Formats: sequence, C-alpha cells, structure tokens
Amino acid sequence: MQRKIKVLMVCHGNICRSTMAQSVLQHLVNNRGLSDLFYIDSAATSREEIGNPPHYGTVRKLQQVGIPVISHKAIQMTRQDYLDYDYLIGMDTANIRNMNAIAGGDSQGKIYKLLSFAGEGRDVADPWYTGDFDATYRDVMAGCEGFLKFLEERSEI
Repeated sequence: MQRKIKVLMVCHGNICRSTMAQSVLQHLVNNRGLSDLFYIDSAATSREEIGNPPHYGTVRKLQQVGIPVISHKAIQMTRQDYLDYDYLIGMDTANIRNMNAIAGGDSQGKIYKLLSFAGEGRDVADPWYTGDFDATYRDVMAGCEGFLKFLEERSEI
C-alpha cells in the first residue's frame, strides 16, 4: 500500500480559507479517483476560532458550486503537524510567517503559499475582511489545481 500524501491547509482562524481549501482539494482528489492517496486537513495559526465550524460564507459558496463541505471544527497548527504532514500550505504571507514560528522553521521545505502553485506570489483573498467569497473561491481553486499539477510533475500522483 502506498503511503498517503498528507496535506494541511492553514489560515489565520481555520474557518474561511483553509476550510474552503480543504474541501476543494478533497473534492478535486475524489473526482480524479485519487482519494486513497491523500489525507487532507486544515488548521489555524491562531486560537481565536478554535472549535468553530466553517464560516457560513464558505459553506454557502461551496454549496453554490456543488462542492461538499467537509465537517470540521477549527484547530490550531502544532509543531508536531510539521513533522506529520508532507505539505503545509498557508493562504497568505502572515500565515507563512506564523507557520514557520510554530514549526520552528522550515528545515524540510514543507511550507508553501497556496497561490505559489498557480504561479503567483500574492495572498489568497481573505473574505473575513472583504466578504467576497467568490474571489476567495477562485484563488483557492487555482491554487488547488496548481498543487495537483505540481504533484503530477513531481510524479507523486
């Protein structure tokens, strides 16, 4: 049996962008028949939303586009997560900085910014401030599709 590729999507609170990215990536993986190859979860860099479900705007947007919302309660990323996951993918520059602080650095090169997989250096639009879940969804989809292409190019899938 092949070892699963473990992916942790990370944002500030783990209720908007990272939960959307978790659901989107799981949906893409399922549609490609690759679900047996992946373990996908999400986490926060902060403790502000711990225990809370995905934001209603994330839920509404995913329902609108026909993507199942993964049942999830916000958790905080830990140093152990850095050891346990193959890819820790942050939604923005502040997340990346905080992920590095939690992990004690990125000595194994596991921390990435989601939109880097779409060939962009910018941050995923944060709907907490903008209320624009459509823009966030477009960014998340582009990043997740790019991530799967990245894995294909590396012959991991």
